[in-house]
Amino acid sequence: MEFMSLNDTLSSVLDFLNIGGPSIWAIAALSVITLALILWKAWDLLTLGAWNGAHHVHKAMDDWARGDVAPALAQLKGRRTIRARLTRTAMEAHGNPEFDDDAARQETVRVAKTLLARGRTGLRALELIATIAPLLGLLGTVLGMISAFQALQEAGARADPATLAGGIWEALLTTAAGMAVAIPASMALTWFESVNDRLRRQLEDIATRVFLRRRAPDAPEMTEQAADALAAE
Repeated sequence: MEFMSLNDTLSSVLDFLNIGGPSIWAIAALSVITLALILWKAWDLLTLGAWNGAHHVHKAMDDWARGDVAPALAQLKGRRTIRARLTRTAMEAHGNPEFDDDAARQETVRVAKTLLARGRTGLRALELIATIAPLLGLLGTVLGMISAFQALQEAGARADPATLAGGIWEALLTTAAGMAVAIPASMALTWFESVNDRLRRQLEDIATRVFLRRRAPDAPEMTEQAADALAAE
């Protein structure tokens, strides 16, 4: 019975796709791509540390504010989250005697841009899908309406209103399908963009807090301690 039910479901899906024509097939492909993109991007942001890893950064920042450079770097040891990587870069650049403040800030900005660029990977594809899915649906509807009115013209006085109505609702299926793909794509895009905006603000705050701390006269000694912490990894 389950096998028969699966066959019936597949037959219904194929009938629906055949009714919609090429446009509905393209929208169906976009729906699969959209689902894959959303799942992949959620996993990518999770591995990037968009929703975790802040605790160790806060403790490292507390140590840094007290002047404990080595413990601060030890808190970030082995951490691969976006906040930890940016914090570590800012601390190392700030404590590097070969960098002045401007060079240290530029290095921090460079790394921050790279990390944020990874956070936005895949969003352009979602944006494109959210834009073209309704257009594909509208295209399918227009083509279906053209075919329906052509059939009406050929039928002449013998035209059946039921046949015309059937052609119109079949044509409108593509518009509904296009919107069904575009709406979740737009919602996911807005969510991912809000996550990236929050990360950007947090990284700006972290970098500002790191560089608010003045360089101590014994900066080379502090850098040596930081190097010992790095060597321990």
